[in-house]
Formats: sequence, C-alpha cells, structure tokens
Amino acid sequence: MGRHSAKRANRRSAIPTLGFFFVAGLVMVSAVDPYSGNLASASTMQAFEQDDRDNQQLKIVQVAGDGFDRGGFELVSGAKASKLFVNSAPYPSPDTAKGVALKLVTAKGWEYDQFSCLVKLWERESNWRVNATNSSSGAYGIPQSLPASKLASAGADWRTNPETQIKWGLGYISSRYSSPCGALAHSDENNWY
Repeated sequence: MGRHSAKRANRRSAIPTLGFFFVAGLVMVSAVDPYSGNLASASTMQAFEQDDRDNQQLKIVQVAGDGFDRGGFELVSGAKASKLFVNSAPYPSPDTAKGVALKLVTAKGWEYDQFSCLVKLWERESNWRVNATNSSSGAYGIPQSLPASKLASAGADWRTNPETQIKWGLGYISSRYSSPCGALAHSDENNWY
C-alpha cells in the first residue's frame, strides 16, 4: 500500500468518528441550559400552572351535506332544531323557473338563504321540471303538489306554467313550514314535506 492510499484510508475512517462527535454535540446542546451553560435541571425549567377553567374545547360535529363548499352555510331550523348544511345557490337567470322563484321569494321578504333552501328542496322533489310526475303518488309539478289539482288554486295554467306552480308551492311552504328552510328541514328528517 502506498503513502497516498494510507492517507485516503485514514480519512475514510475519520468520517464516522466525526459524525459521532457531531451528533453527540447536538444532544449535549439540547441538554444544556443555554443561559447558564449548566445541564438542564428541574430548577432551571419554567413551570406553568394551568387553570382548567381557562381551557377551551373544540367540538367537531359532522353536518349532513355534500361537503364543505365555499359559500355554504349551516342553518338551524324547525321545531326540533335540526341542522342543515345548504350550499348557497348560484344566482339564476331571470327567465328561468329558478329566476322566477328568486323574484317571488324576495317579494315574500325572505333572504337569499331561503332561496338556497328552496333550490335544494325542489331539486330533490322535481329537479325544477314543470311536468314532473311521481309515478307512485301522483304528485305533480315543481313543488310536487298532491293531489296535482291543488295547483289549480294558483291559476288555470297550473299544468304548464312554472310561475303558477311556484306561487302555489311558496304559499304551501309559508303556511305549513313558515319558510323554505323549515320545509327543507322537515324533508331531510321525513323524506317528504
């Protein structure tokens, strides 16, 4: 073995030794009180007493819904105060059934959150189709009136006019549940409104 080979071998064996001293130094720095240079002891540690009355607790509750979407809101409604998670409905075009519904909801003095509840409710019931018919019960139209002929009290064109059906549906919801969110809470709990 030549002189150069022996030097390289000595350097390679020194690397693990240096690594050991480096790690040992880090451990010692952690155990030494940085203010005095002494080993950390109970006398150099700061102790804080905790008063349980000042502690706050976070309770996470699962809310029914599709998930956490921007623009959604949690609403407590109904006699049993059931929780709803309702996504804020997109603003509708004025010439659509939802646009007519928004105009009528606003005319009743209800806020936009009530419109969002109405959108969720009637998407579930009829998907906002004016001719939606439930094959088992015979419920008809956007609000799924049962019997269908009740819609006639809002106008003679009840079979084809979304505005007539929406007027009747909002009147029904108002008299029975006070608001669309109240009707939605009942529907969530009972699968009907």
